[in-house]
Amino acid sequence: MHPVVGIFTRREDAERAAAELEPAGIDRGRIIVLTPGTPAERPTTVPTRETEPPGIGTALGTVTGAAAGAAGGMQLGTVLSTLLVPGLGPVIALGALGTVLLGALGAAVGHAFDDAPEGVPKDDLFLYEDALRHGRSVVIVLADDDQRAEVARAVLSANGAESLDAFRERWWKGLRDVEAAHYESTGQPFAAAEPDYRRGFECALGAGQRDRAYDDVVNKLKQRYPDVYNTEAFRRGYERGQARAAGRRSDRAA
Repeated sequence: MHPVVGIFTRREDAERAAAELEPAGIDRGRIIVLTPGTPAERPTTVPTRETEPPGIGTALGTVTGAAAGAAGGMQLGTVLSTLLVPGLGPVIALGALGTVLLGALGAAVGHAFDDAPEGVPKDDLFLYEDALRHGRSVVIVLADDDQRAEVARAVLSANGAESLDAFRERWWKGLRDVEAAHYESTGQPFAAAEPDYRRGFECALGAGQRDRAYDDVVNKLKQRYPDVYNTEAFRRGYERGQARAAGRRSDRAA
């Protein structure tokens, strides 16, 4: 699987890009669109499942009225769902896999991210959340091969998408000064430690580590990051990432 992600400032651009992907040869079942909703696009409440993770908020429902109308031209079939995500508000998902991903994004506990569709990089879900929190729309294409991935990338770019890598850099740039000041408060320079610190910080926000203390996942970290997992910079970054995740949980509970 070759995931291609585009971040859009305008919802209309995301919708247009999604509509152009299928004519370009992308299977509609491989297209996911996530976009912030409006108060008129809040979900209808349906009974929660017994297996639904705690804290998921309003259950997945069927979007009617304005939301359905807005997405009518996207040619992604009839799969359209919404979730009232604490801390984000109503979020609309389009595409068969979008409903599953939306449930993962709305979960308040890390293990629920295991439900994310196959092929979606689970450790990047926090970036999708951040994009939605800032009013941006996310289009994800799960391409079958390199050729289709290039096609998808071209379609998204032509419609004004920012790549996930570029968005990640802007996201970190917005945090860097605060994190640097925190790190240097102990008298140690941040510049040399930044790469390892950032890896630890982002790792803590990833699906498999969210809500889990460093010592609880140290064996897993040793396998994934054998060269840096036990460095002071990585561990301090991980702990700060955990603190950020905890702050987001508090926002959701408020």
